[in-house]
Amino acid sequence: MYAFDYHRPTSVRQAASLLAQNEDAKLLAGGHTLIPTMKQRLAAPSDLIDLRHIPELKGITVSGTSVRIGACTPHADVAGNAGLKAVCPAICHLASLIGDPHVRKLAVWLPPQYDSGATHGRGKRFPVLVDLAGFMGSGLGHVAWKNFSENLPERAARLVHERRMAPAILVFPDCFTALGGNQYINSSAVGRYADYLVREIVPFVDREFRTRAAREHRGCFGKSSGGYGALVHGMKYPGTWGAVACHSGDAYFDFVYRNDWPGALTELAKYRPKAFRAGRYDVLKMERGADRGLDDGRVRRFLEAVWRKPKLSFAEGHTLMILCMAATYDPDPRAPNGFRLPFNLETGELLPQRWRAWLRHDPIEMVGRHRDALRKLRGLYIDCGWRDQYHIHYGARILSKRLTAAGIAHVYEEFDDTHSDIDYRLDVSLPFLTRALS
Repeated sequence: MYAFDYHRPTSVRQAASLLAQNEDAKLLAGGHTLIPTMKQRLAAPSDLIDLRHIPELKGITVSGTSVRIGACTPHADVAGNAGLKAVCPAICHLASLIGDPHVRKLAVWLPPQYDSGATHGRGKRFPVLVDLAGFMGSGLGHVAWKNFSENLPERAARLVHERRMAPAILVFPDCFTALGGNQYINSSAVGRYADYLVREIVPFVDREFRTRAAREHRGCFGKSSGGYGALVHGMKYPGTWGAVACHSGDAYFDFVYRNDWPGALTELAKYRPKAFRAGRYDVLKMERGADRGLDDGRVRRFLEAVWRKPKLSFAEGHTLMILCMAATYDPDPRAPNGFRLPFNLETGELLPQRWRAWLRHDPIEMVGRHRDALRKLRGLYIDCGWRDQYHIHYGARILSKRLTAAGIAHVYEEFDDTHSDIDYRLDVSLPFLTRALS
């Protein structure tokens, strides 16, 4: 973050005065969008005016059929208010879901050759590569300055200059969410991000820029969650993508995700409706609802707490990540928060029905269902470091094995590294994609 002055007014009058005195100030309420944007140095307000401690902006009043909800009332308070639920249950339901900005910035990089010989909108057309950022990231972050290395446009410019990569238009969508990111698939709990890419971003780019507007000249790539997204888009949207590259993309969920749940359950236990106390417990009574993958309020309280924090601990970050996966792979509009959990919150037992919902989205299980779409790809590139700390290399190997068994052409590579800071692998995948899409 850049430096800023922090203000904590206790009245609306005081907040209005601070805003009037500081032209470049920003108001902080939930902070779902502003704080991540500031962390990526994409926003630099001179002052931050925190509205969350103004009593007159909080609270719920129900009088007959009239309802007043303060602007800074937490979602959890709205979702759980019995009086409001009796008058307008739909508002309580909506408050229990995750909300994100519906208007997003889109960064586009044009190769140096784009303007050569171009007049009045005419000129050479170029293939398109769409960058899918990993968890906790955004395409906007990939165009920012990067220490001791290159950002993605700088890397692409170098590869084009060295004639290792054909000129292409690079697109950097912002798909960050309040849950830290997404997997680029449609989910009623997280959002319809597959549709956002395929139905909104792609047609917009084709309309506004001189693209070679056909699947044969359009690809996507990404790392981690972005690699997963690229791989799944290649399977499910063959009419949009002609080639995909997956760097260390989530696969083999039994290895990648299950080990994260014990720590997440322990972190979530801090937000139980009733804190643990030494003594006897009736486990059958204690686990009611949890045995069906339902939140008893602790998940919502955890989310409300981390959304207010300027910095997350390692445990909080991983808990947020695994909750994002639950919202992605097992959404349920009827459940609290709009999704179910694959483990019993109290006993830690795996819930087989809920876990099966996750496995339907596991790439190693999807190959068989989408083999025809995969065969249509003009290029499929997969790689992973053999020291990946999330054990994704095992899933990558199984994935390659199953692709081979299904007769699907692909390139699979491994390298001596972990999951972290592996952007240099784009020196391999970007030239691969532009060759496939030429």
